[in-house]
Amino acid sequence: MINRDLIRIKVVQLTYAYYQNGNKNMDTAEKELLFSLSKAYDLYNHLLQLIVAVTREERHRCDVLTQRAEREGGEAPSQKFAFNQFAVQLEENKMLNGFIEDKKLTWDDDIEFVRKLCNQIEQSEAYNEYMAEPTTDYDTDRELWRKLYRQLIQENADLDALLEEKSLYWNDDKETVDTFVLKTIKRFDPKNKNKQELLPEYKDEEDKDFARKLFRATILNADTYQRYMSDTSRNWDFGRLAYMDVVIMQIAIAEMLTFPGIPVTVTINEYVELAKLYSTPRSGSYINGMLDAIARYLIQNGKMMKEMPELRQRRPESDYRRREGGGGPVRFVHRPRVNEQLAPQPASEPVSAEPQPEPGDGEPQSGPEETQE
Repeated sequence: MINRDLIRIKVVQLTYAYYQNGNKNMDTAEKELLFSLSKAYDLYNHLLQLIVAVTREERHRCDVLTQRAEREGGEAPSQKFAFNQFAVQLEENKMLNGFIEDKKLTWDDDIEFVRKLCNQIEQSEAYNEYMAEPTTDYDTDRELWRKLYRQLIQENADLDALLEEKSLYWNDDKETVDTFVLKTIKRFDPKNKNKQELLPEYKDEEDKDFARKLFRATILNADTYQRYMSDTSRNWDFGRLAYMDVVIMQIAIAEMLTFPGIPVTVTINEYVELAKLYSTPRSGSYINGMLDAIARYLIQNGKMMKEMPELRQRRPESDYRRREGGGGPVRFVHRPRVNEQLAPQPASEPVSAEPQPEPGDGEPQSGPEETQE
């Protein structure tokens, strides 16, 4: 379940934290990285368990309404959703139950949230259409939960806040984990009964090694990678580069040099997206150009045996300025130069700087995606 996209995110976070931590210990930092990744797998199981918690609450509501109907001579409620065939199979799943028991995960302490979610489900169009049908089958039951998850769990501010209180590690995990929960629901097969396999924590040992090797290479070769950045910066105003950008480029260089099977364009694309997520608004285009220049430098000097697409003709600077929305000054946050120690610095006021021309045409690199399960 833990794929390389999630690993890259965690390596960025833990590398940044490593430099912010005055007591730098590689072994401790690596354990923290692996623990952070394991928490993502906890979240995966906990969100599957939420489906079971909702089902049990709905079953309790049916029991209450049935008892009332018997006392008052009314019609008993339908138990169709309370005994949804997919949800029952998930409730009996051996892998899920074993994991939940081992980790002591529960929704019992958050029953009010579960009840609120049940109310939202009962008011939803998908639920009411489902209940209106006189009959159902396994595929319909499973598809209902895929709809409910996408509509009411995947984007749920109350759930996000609750999970954030439970674990700081889950802040940036849920969006990725949601995709794996939906994939798991789709893969459920009634023939497998309670032995249906959930996604493993890692697809294989290679992905776990990817996390360790990437993190260690980033830290242990920091001086070398920062020299590559400096050597290829030329006319770039590298001294004003945001501190997080230095960290992201350092990790990207580590990936380029440590993993020969990953195309350069894939690496560049991945870290450009992370720069957009974790750094300044302009970091994506800046890092795109810098990593392109660094990769070509490494290839030309025989330090990396990979291929790069030919450079496109550079557009005139006037075109660059128009594409970026005008020729006015751009604001950067002053951070330490890369030949200085990467350590926490006091905040400073942003200063203005003229934009520097980027190598090539400044557009994001594109290339084949990594093959992921």
